[in-house]
Formats: sequence, C-alpha cells, structure tokens
Amino acid sequence: MKRIIQTENAPAAIGPYSQAIEKNGTLYISGQIPVNPATGQIVEGGITEQTTQVMENIRAILKEAGYEFSDVVKSTCLLADMEDFKAMNEVYGSYYRLNPPARAAFAVKALPMGALVEIETIAIK
Repeated sequence: MKRIIQTENAPAAIGPYSQAIEKNGTLYISGQIPVNPATGQIVEGGITEQTTQVMENIRAILKEAGYEFSDVVKSTCLLADMEDFKAMNEVYGSYYRLNPPARAAFAVKALPMGALVEIETIAIK
C-alpha cells in the first residue's frame, strides 16, 4: 500500500503530484524547488540561498515521513545554469557529510517559477 506524504512545512505541490510517496520502505520525494512554504514564493538570493531552501524542504518531508538525511540513497539535482554547480554542491554536501547518496546533476533549460535549482530524492528505511 502506498502512503501519501504531505506536510505544511514544505511547499504545496504546484501541479498534479504529491510531495512524496512511500511504498515498501522507500520514500520518493518529488523535485523540490526553493519555495518558502510560509510565503509560497521563491526565496530571495542566489544559488546558495535557493539550495539551502530546497534542502530544508526535503528535510521537512523526510521528517514528516519518519526518515532522515542518512536514509537518502539517491538524489537528482537540476540546475538552470551549470555555473552554479560548485556553490550548489557546497550547500548540498553540508547535508550529507558522511556516506553521501548516489547522485546525478544536470543543467536544464528552465525550472518552475524561475528557480535556479530543483532536487528530487529517494530514501530507504
């Protein structure tokens, strides 16, 4: 049976999808963009601030589902500009100091709401 994960501590979905789905001990978190859940707006600042907000959104969803960053096994990072890779990587890495998950990072043409970064995540218990 799949379980829908929803928390007010992360941005509401802006389309026909769930924040996350858990099935058989695996949590699939939809791509998170740097929206402040309190305002519904992209956070101000550059890639550092936006990546921090994305990771905090992921943290809120993990917590709601009963998971932690140490349970994350795979992330996919989407960047509006590969020039932001190094700065994104520094923030991202601060959340995974030990045993980081597998990861892919891609540059894309554009992201929703003009975001600079979007990250989707898979965690397993």
